[in-house]
Amino acid sequence: MIDSSPAKKPRSASIDVGAQKVGTIYAKALLGAAEAQGKADAIVEELKGFVGVLESFPKLNDVLGSALVSHEEKGALLDRVFGQRLSPLLLDSLKVISRHGRLDIVPAISLEVRKLYDEMRGNVRVQVSTAAPLGDAAEKKLAASLKDLLKAQPLLEAAVEPELIGGIVLRVGDTVYDGSVARQLHQVREQMITRSVHEIQSRRDSFRHSGGN
Repeated sequence: MIDSSPAKKPRSASIDVGAQKVGTIYAKALLGAAEAQGKADAIVEELKGFVGVLESFPKLNDVLGSALVSHEEKGALLDRVFGQRLSPLLLDSLKVISRHGRLDIVPAISLEVRKLYDEMRGNVRVQVSTAAPLGDAAEKKLAASLKDLLKAQPLLEAAVEPELIGGIVLRVGDTVYDGSVARQLHQVREQMITRSVHEIQSRRDSFRHSGGN
């Protein structure tokens, strides 16, 4: 049985709404320019890789995101470190973002670029958690089933979680479809506890009504 419920976002995954809105503006401009050049596919992965570098080198990230470092210094740093590694389109876009003092929201821009790209291509990202690796055959079968269900092309992001015991948990946007044995066992346990509490309460009320102390 598959159960669906709104996904609970972890507290640490709070969203900066302001950065998200500004990020959307830059993302639309960057993706629009990339699409016009026939490079939309490449720019999504290139920007993701750039964000990965920033995550791997926190000091570089701090410098590029600092309001105390001038745009000229940041531009020179981008040229020196990434001049031979990034496409002219992305490098120039980063300099524009730097000129407006918003290199600190590049990760948010990258997320928005990916969302817009998925919408443009009719893709839906699906996080798949299983107790053991799915395997190619099972993954293809699941993707085909989800394509029919979602009426879109699913992009599976697989993860192995042994604590699931068995079954599968799918996350599509803010909705979780949970068919794991662990989930079912938890539901059964909750039902048993609830039923026991009701029985105890019923017996206590019956004892009181019968005049017992």
